[in-house]
Amino acid sequence: MAAENDIHRTIDAVWRIESARLIASLTRIVRDVGLAEDLAQDALLAALEQWQESGVPDNPGAWLMATAKHRAIDHFRRNTRLDRKHEELGRELAAKEMTVPDLDSALDDDVGDDLLRLVFMSCHPVLSTEAQVALTLRLLGGLTTEEIARAFLVPEPTIAQRIVRAKRTLSENRVPFEVPRGAELIARLSSVLGVIYLIFNEGYSATAGDDWMRPALCEEALRLGRILAGLTPREPEVHGLVALMEIQASRSGARTGPSGEPILLFDQNRAHWDQLLIGRGLAALAHAEKLDAVPGPYALQAQIAACHARARTPDETDWSRIVTLYGELARQTPSPVVELNRAVAVAMAFGPAAGLALVDALTAERSLQNYHLLPSVRGDLLKKLCRFDEARAEFARAASLTQNARERELLLERVRACGSGSTSLAPQTSAPSSTNRTRT
Repeated sequence: MAAENDIHRTIDAVWRIESARLIASLTRIVRDVGLAEDLAQDALLAALEQWQESGVPDNPGAWLMATAKHRAIDHFRRNTRLDRKHEELGRELAAKEMTVPDLDSALDDDVGDDLLRLVFMSCHPVLSTEAQVALTLRLLGGLTTEEIARAFLVPEPTIAQRIVRAKRTLSENRVPFEVPRGAELIARLSSVLGVIYLIFNEGYSATAGDDWMRPALCEEALRLGRILAGLTPREPEVHGLVALMEIQASRSGARTGPSGEPILLFDQNRAHWDQLLIGRGLAALAHAEKLDAVPGPYALQAQIAACHARARTPDETDWSRIVTLYGELARQTPSPVVELNRAVAVAMAFGPAAGLALVDALTAERSLQNYHLLPSVRGDLLKKLCRFDEARAEFARAASLTQNARERELLLERVRACGSGSTSLAPQTSAPSSTNRTRT
């Protein structure tokens, strides 16, 4: 049983790493994102059946790709009612299987990245913004519908329906698998940036599971952001997003302890922050500011992150400036989550009572009713005010709402510590959307 569990954990890890590339490559081949995902899932099932007997192959990603390609060939050969185009595609697939195992050589534009094509395809204007983000998180980030639903703060069936309808819409409209150019590329940038940052956030603070972070998602989002910045050198918000992700990612090594336990901002050893990433982030932010004197939402968030990065100690943080920046962010992109972040900054700048007044005003917000970070922040503020019984209840509620095991442990520790004195507030830069989180 232990060996079987080990295989399942290994397959799950491989799927998290390889699924996006697998689906992207299959989409380029079969030109149908729904079929591509089905084929990838078939390959995953085959791995579950075969790897328990044969062991995990040396190159599991290549094994999954080869298996999925065989499934694609079988699919086209079985369906004799497909039109001539599909028959030709089946023969082409069979020929490629025999002669060209590396399909990347067939790319025909200067971007050279299937994953970026998949992002732009998923962000096509035939889909609603909500559908664009949900589909890309599913295909690119490998998130489950439950994880996406919690990120969106909406019911899981709603997300499942969005994903099914989105795949059907792309297929029915024959949306091409390509990176658009010119005006069309610029028009889709907003959705693409939102998707990339949501993926980064899920990696930075995992919605569910046993790990506080999923670094592979952060790395993938950063990679896509850097590619996009090279593709659109004069778009300030692209560079603002890259700056934000670089600076946030710089803290990754200090955010967990030896056993993977979370370490919040005020308790982090800032000597462990990655100065190379901070330098890259500040350079990207300077570039964004040169392109546009009026920062957009991502550049504003990067400026907030830069306030933390430039502070050698927590006490040196310019909280007054952070409050001002959150105020501008709330003006540009109103969101209950942005307001929750602003309340934390106000508490740090002007005292916990001032912050609590703002948090209390958010308790009636319907979209935050099951959002565990609202009672978590409220508990912090109540504890700072020595209202320990109330704080204990808020931390317990937050622990009951989160689906991340590490975060639940942290919150339960706070429940137990409520009688032992005050704790540091844990602020977090968040995105201008109710789909993002208030974490550090």
